[in-house]
Amino acid sequence: MMLTALILADSRFPGGGHVHSGGLEEAAARGLVTDEPSLKSFLHGRLLTAGLLAAGFAAAAARGEDLELLDLELDARTPSPAQREASRAQGRGMLRAARRAWPSPRLSSLPASPHQPLVIGVLVGDPYEAALTCAYLAVSGPASAAVRLLGLDPFGVNAIVAALPVEEVAARAGKELPALGSPALDLLAEAHVRREGVRLFGS
Repeated sequence: MMLTALILADSRFPGGGHVHSGGLEEAAARGLVTDEPSLKSFLHGRLLTAGLLAAGFAAAAARGEDLELLDLELDARTPSPAQREASRAQGRGMLRAARRAWPSPRLSSLPASPHQPLVIGVLVGDPYEAALTCAYLAVSGPASAAVRLLGLDPFGVNAIVAALPVEEVAARAGKELPALGSPALDLLAEAHVRREGVRLFGS
């Protein structure tokens, strides 16, 4: 299943992830992320909160736990309506693409509008690989957005992502179902969805 995980983590996979910045656009608009050091801090924080949460649910889905219950549990751990909708929008996009790439009866076990981590868990099948995919996506999307929004050096941004403890987070995520909060990301998501004017990203 490693190939599936690699394809899902590829920015060219047509799952709709490219239209989401994971809060980076709003953080940049507010001057909270302006350069490589502040981006590193943002990504590290996102990985240890939202990234760990998503990775834990992907691992649980890969283990074959009740998907309807996991969907409700993830809703309960995501207080921001904008964050919940972003996760479900990416889940729907990924599921639509997956049905063409990997048609399988397993996909019908997912809720109609599933959270993205659950789709990843079902598709990848291996708990650690599913968690690793989710943890990586939690930082790679915002990192790519930072290059577009702030004009940062892509080599420097890539070096930041490569140095993040993504594997450690994935290993931790497989041990228990996290219940972490990320109030700053929740606030950024709610502010972003209400922002008037041109937005490059949906979240």
